[in-house]
Amino acid sequence: MELKGTGFILRGWRLDDAESLQKHADNPNVYSFLLDRFPHPYTMEAANNWINFLQHQDPVINFAIAVDDKVVGGIGLEIRDDIYSKAPLIGYWLSETLWGRGIMPQAVKLLVDYAFASLDIVRIQAGILSNNPKSMRVLEKCGFVKEGVLRKGIIKNGVILDEWIYGLVRE
Repeated sequence: MELKGTGFILRGWRLDDAESLQKHADNPNVYSFLLDRFPHPYTMEAANNWINFLQHQDPVINFAIAVDDKVVGGIGLEIRDDIYSKAPLIGYWLSETLWGRGIMPQAVKLLVDYAFASLDIVRIQAGILSNNPKSMRVLEKCGFVKEGVLRKGIIKNGVILDEWIYGLVRE
């Protein structure tokens, strides 16, 4: 499966993506805005583990962001269970070398359109670290609404931060 943007595609993960994934993910400026479960340093072992984990997705909900067929980022949904089963979380990252080029708003829009058309969901939600205004702007460009702030709700790199909650509801 491929979703085409301008100058990039969203596609499934391939076994030969590990080297490019490791290269672009192993960046403290990328890691600083993601959950701690995103490995740092990002090793080849971590890259291979991630790719192997995603080889048999059904449905596909995690995509590689590829430019010239090389992985430069990732975007996906985390399907939740119980009372949250209709409201997955969205997460994404992009190589620092490509920040500010308009790739991520397009990628989010492509994923959102695909998810609302293909999955049995009614909402997509994101939690953004308060020190990441660029990510907040990405979501706002895609129609997400800031719904609240969880004050002093998270800790990243030893710093207590607020978490900004964004949501987009299928109309």
